[in-house]
Amino acid sequence: MSSPLFRHVVASAFGLLLAANTALAAPYMIVGNDEKSNWDAQGKPLVLPTGKDTVLIVDVAKPEAPKIVATLNLENSIVGPPTNLAIAPDDSIALVADSMTTTDDNGKQKLVPTNKLWVIDLKANPPKLVQTVTLGKQPSGLSFSPKGDIALVCNRGDGTISVLKIAGTQVTQTDTIQVGAGVSTVEFTPDGKHALAVKSPENAVAILDVDGDKVTYNKLDLPTYQFPYNVVVTPDSKLAITADNGFGGSADGNMDAVSVVDLQDPHPHVIAHVTVQDAPEGLAMSPKGTIAAVANVNGSNNPPAWFHHKNGTVTILQIQGQTVTPIKTIDVGAVPEAVAFTPDGQYIYVGNYSDQDFSILKVDGTTVADTGKRFKVGGHPASARMSAH
Repeated sequence: MSSPLFRHVVASAFGLLLAANTALAAPYMIVGNDEKSNWDAQGKPLVLPTGKDTVLIVDVAKPEAPKIVATLNLENSIVGPPTNLAIAPDDSIALVADSMTTTDDNGKQKLVPTNKLWVIDLKANPPKLVQTVTLGKQPSGLSFSPKGDIALVCNRGDGTISVLKIAGTQVTQTDTIQVGAGVSTVEFTPDGKHALAVKSPENAVAILDVDGDKVTYNKLDLPTYQFPYNVVVTPDSKLAITADNGFGGSADGNMDAVSVVDLQDPHPHVIAHVTVQDAPEGLAMSPKGTIAAVANVNGSNNPPAWFHHKNGTVTILQIQGQTVTPIKTIDVGAVPEAVAFTPDGQYIYVGNYSDQDFSILKVDGTTVADTGKRFKVGGHPASARMSAH
């Protein structure tokens, strides 16, 4: 018969193991808060000193009551697509690209590009920074491969994409691919055979070929609507959608569009431009591939403008084969940036930069409704991504 002390030790160990497994099993969202960039009441950009940015790890096991479980004091930026961070497919690590920092220029703060990538160990308790990787100029949107063994990061300032090898918490740059000026974000196809990179100033999306850890750009570019800023792919890898920001990346009161790309044909090509509202940035694909959500800024950062709206919106796109149709537009908060589906596809989180919170939307098939609940994040959410599980 075991002693009471032995039973106590076993019970304690089992409790710790159960707690660890429960923590690892919870779906997570990673959020980047940027406290350097804002606007005044006249819509004039403000640049503030660095040092107050944070990266949050959020437990979304209870999707209508998410909980911040870790806060890391890591710099990141709203300057760029809201896809400058991601969680590995096995939830082991997260990557955060630090695009811009601030410097003092004759007594005034000025934004300047940086070249850093943060590597966060999510299995540490609490999660912690374990490596800093130096990349190209202004690292921006990034993506893990479906297997999680490589990642791609767009260096927007020098027109390149860095190829990274992932081995546990060790991240190593293995190649740099010249793609074109202003390449802002990249996304692997779920089958792992390709990656799509948007070239914002050139109004194009580049198709990259992927073979194991080898990534090749064969100069295949497809035309989009003006200033593509984000891209997602359906789970079957047959269709891609780009969010095309229009007007050089700013709201201007005119409707903008998403571009639809047929990827299953031997010759990938754009098959539709679908109208959405002004200045779409955030974009996310449902895990089921039946809907996508695109966030429209709608001039919500520019009060004096004739096209100003108090709130931004989210347009819900229904996907039926190769047909993409806007089916609903929902008001959210001011300056919506990031959009993310929970892993089960039953909720959508929309990061409202100016309101410093997330709108929580409920999904039932292709029906999406605002729960009316907001999740405060203690800062300005510039970006967010969800774990896969």
